[in-house]
Parts: sequence; C-alpha cells; structure tokens
Amino acid sequence: MGLQTAFIVQPELKQAPQPGSARTPQTKLEEAAGLAEAIQLEVVHQEIISLSKPRSGTYLGPGVVDRLAGLAEYHDHPLLIINTSLSPVQHRNLETALKCKVIDRTALILEIFGARASTHAGRLQVELAALTFQKSRLVRSWTHLERQRGGGGFLGGPGERQIELDRRMLTDQVKQIKKELSDVERTRGLQRRNRDRSETPTVALVGYTNAGKSTLFNRLTGADVLSKDMLFATLDPTMRGMHLPSGRQIVLADTVGFISALPTELVEAFKSTLEEVVQADLVLHVHDMSSDLCAEEALDVATVLEDIGLDEQARDDRILHIFNKADAAEEDVDLPFIATGTAGRALTCSALTGTGVEDVLTQIDRYFAQADSLCEITISPDHGAASAWLHQHARILDSHYNETGQHVVKASLSRANKARFKKQWPMAPVDETVS
Repeated sequence: MGLQTAFIVQPELKQAPQPGSARTPQTKLEEAAGLAEAIQLEVVHQEIISLSKPRSGTYLGPGVVDRLAGLAEYHDHPLLIINTSLSPVQHRNLETALKCKVIDRTALILEIFGARASTHAGRLQVELAALTFQKSRLVRSWTHLERQRGGGGFLGGPGERQIELDRRMLTDQVKQIKKELSDVERTRGLQRRNRDRSETPTVALVGYTNAGKSTLFNRLTGADVLSKDMLFATLDPTMRGMHLPSGRQIVLADTVGFISALPTELVEAFKSTLEEVVQADLVLHVHDMSSDLCAEEALDVATVLEDIGLDEQARDDRILHIFNKADAAEEDVDLPFIATGTAGRALTCSALTGTGVEDVLTQIDRYFAQADSLCEITISPDHGAASAWLHQHARILDSHYNETGQHVVKASLSRANKARFKKQWPMAPVDETVS
C-alpha cells in the first residue's frame, strides 16, 4: 500500500454485552493492531469509540469525524483502519471527510492475504476475493467518462457509464480467475484421487490464526514452513508426507488460520483450498491454550468449518483437539468445552518445546489403527525381506519362531498394507481370524 503509519478505530455500539463473551473492545482493538503490524504498518494512534448506533452516511458521528480529520492532518494523512464492516457509501464519505485512505476490517484482512500469498493458487484466490469485494465498492457515479450517447437525436439515453464499465471489467476478471482456479482444483482433485488410490490418509491442521499450527506442522514433519508469533504468518496450504510411530504413512496438511468475522469473500475464494479440510480423514483443531479467548476462538473456527461443509457430526467424528502452547499457559488454565484426555479426543502439547508431541503422534496412530486388521503371518526363513517389511509398515504385537524355524508375526495392518503384503508375498499365509 505504500503507507507506513496507521490509525485504528474500534467502534463499539452501546448495547448489552453477549453473556459469557470474553471479547472486550480492548481485545478487539489489540487484535486489529496485530493485523496492522502483520503488514508492517506503524500504528501511531488507536482508540475505542462508543456509539449509540452507526450513522448511515459515515458510521461515526460528525464530532468524531472532525476530530479524526484534525489528527489525520497532523500525522500527514495516515491510513485509517475502522475495525468493522463499512458500507460503500460510508467508506466513500469517510475518505472524503478525512482526506486520507480508509479501509475496514474486511479490506485489512484482504490486504494481509494479498501480501502473504506466495503460490499461484493462493494469489488467484486472494485476487478473486479482492475483486468480489471491490465489485461492491463501485459507488462512483461521475458522468464525464460516459460513453457516446446511443442512437441519433436527443431522445436516446446516455451510453455506458464509467461505473458500468468498471463493473463489467471486474466481472470479466472474476470469470477469468475462476477459470484458472478450476484448473488448480482439477489438479488438486487428481492428487487427492491418487492419495485415495494408495489409501494414504490425510490429516489437516486447522485453528485460529496464531494458534501455532505451522510450528506444530514443522515439529511433526521436519519441514521449514514460516512460523512466527504473528497473525496470518502463513497463508498458502502446505502438504507433507510423514510416518507415524507405527510406520504408517500419512499426509499432513497445514491450512490458513481462521479469525473472527472472517470476510465472506475470503471463505468463498478459499473453499477449494479448504476442501482439503473437508476431505481429510482426520482434523487436528489446534487451540492456543495460553489465550484468554480460547473458547471464543474455537467457536469462530467451528463456524468457518460449518460454512465450508464440515458439520457438527463430522467434526465430532473426525476431530482431535490439540491444546498448544502449554509452555506459555498458566498451570491452572481452565480448558474450554472439552476435558483433556476424554477418550483421547483432547491433548495438550507445546509445539515449540516438543512437550506432548509424541502423545499427539501416538493418538493419531491409534485413530487410524481402529480400522486395522489383526493378522498372524507365517514367513519362511528364505523370505526375510517380508519380515523386515512388516516391521516397517505394521504394528507388531508379537514375533517368534516356531519349531520348524518359520517366523510367526502377529501384527496390526491397515487394509492397504495388508493388500500390498499379500500381493508381494502371496506364498506367506495370512490368518485374519486371530484375536
């Protein structure tokens, strides 16, 4: 944006607070400041403004607008961030009155996404969201750029106005981007089908922004994805293959973090990316247990998951709750809505120090082991490679040699690995009736 300094205004309507809500005007303001710092803006002024009701023309009252105009002139017209959603008319009128650039919460998040997206697909999705947003902002109505009048004489109305031309151009751009995104989706679909054919399960990480998903992803996979104590440190989804303690191979997917009041345009644009979450065999919901807003952030994530098609029943069946940042949390922290250790559905860990990460891996292993088959396999002495393969790809429960010198292995095998073993060593009998 080329702007170094910024004002942040948190409008707060005078109404009864939501019962049990921990989100105060101050915490909303602090989050907005974190968003601004995420794109290297220097916040030189921030304040909470109490309103009885929003003004239809400027959202803020005339006295507040005049005072902000004076401050803006003193600070050489900085960027003004209004941490709420503005209508196109309110946006235009504020910029006119304050003589500086004004953006609302939606535009701020779009700006961050635009600055951070690095892959071709990510840039396309952000551009689609931005164009969809801009389309609703076309409030100009000047006539000096109208096209030539249609027909002869003076009875014909004016030709195409500038706003109509802009809208048509944006519509054409949206169509082109959607066409390119459909090619990306087709490629992702092929990759997903290949994983399905090989029966490699997918595990997706989701959570509120800055919950530590990327740090946990790096800890589990040994990858080097950017992870910082910053809102929206990484945006583009990353997928890595990895092996669990049992030897089972999975694909781990790191996804974009969610946030309260996530713009609808972004949810729509990123649906093809978030499809990986919907299709995942297991979802790890990463919580920041050191946050005072842990419960509310979890509710925001659940809302977005429902928007993309992961309903409550699917979430209950396929989600493990990972309470991260145990190293930064208070010892007597009250974890919300689910008790840790309940049927293994919730675990605490610190992705930064590694504490509890082995428990996370073990629980993921147990989740997929539920569908495994218990088999007893007898291997002749001249097929030592089969024994080695089993130790690498199965969970060995017992291993011994019988009186004839054959290796008898009792193991838990996934359906895919059982089929692979039978195909490669058809001469080794597999008894599936053991208990």
